Amino acid sequence: MRIGPKYKICRRLGERVFAKCQTTKFSISGSAQKPGQGKKSAAGRPAGSARPPAGRNLSEYGSQLLEKQKARYTYGLGERQFAKQVKRHRREGDLYQSLEARLDNAVFRLGWTPSRAAARQAVTHGHILVNGRRVNMPSFSLQPGDKISLSPSSRERSLFRDLGERLKDYQPPTWLTAPASGEGEVLASPAIGESELNLNFGAIIDFYSRV
Repeated sequence: MRIGPKYKICRRLGERVFAKCQTTKFSISGSAQKPGQGKKSAAGRPAGSARPPAGRNLSEYGSQLLEKQKARYTYGLGERQFAKQVKRHRREGDLYQSLEARLDNAVFRLGWTPSRAAARQAVTHGHILVNGRRVNMPSFSLQPGDKISLSPSSRERSLFRDLGERLKDYQPPTWLTAPASGEGEVLASPAIGESELNLNFGAIIDFYSRV
């Protein structure tokens, strides 16, 4: 998926949907401020407040669109791919579960990569095994009992070389095992609410019901 300037997208959405925005540099640059929170202009209006701040003065449609964009960028899906996902899963819990159970998301959730984009690349390049078999489809849907592991030939690559050290104090969501060095297991279906963002999946489903 082609993505524009990430700082601007995070600021517009009012959420740090990319790893690049989850940094001290982003915070101190002033980019972490939502539109309308910056310095005031000579007229006394906050600079950049031509558009309403994220989450304020939005119509119902605008709020639903905002939630859709937040979720789409969070999981790194293009519009068509995301729309198909929603149309297949019309209940909030089912939509959340389908997004979380993607292989690229699980690799990220296990702490093996710094971002979902890096996880998607790792899957595409054949570094990830599911139940001992190489899977190169980021959208592969995991089921309880599935075992995820790094390919033996990939363990010494720079992305994974210090994995054991990085995972010492890391805790994955409850539906995944606490990761060993390059191994994990799906314990259960993802339960709605275990996300780093407070996404409104009901609003997302309503958005696609009206377009």
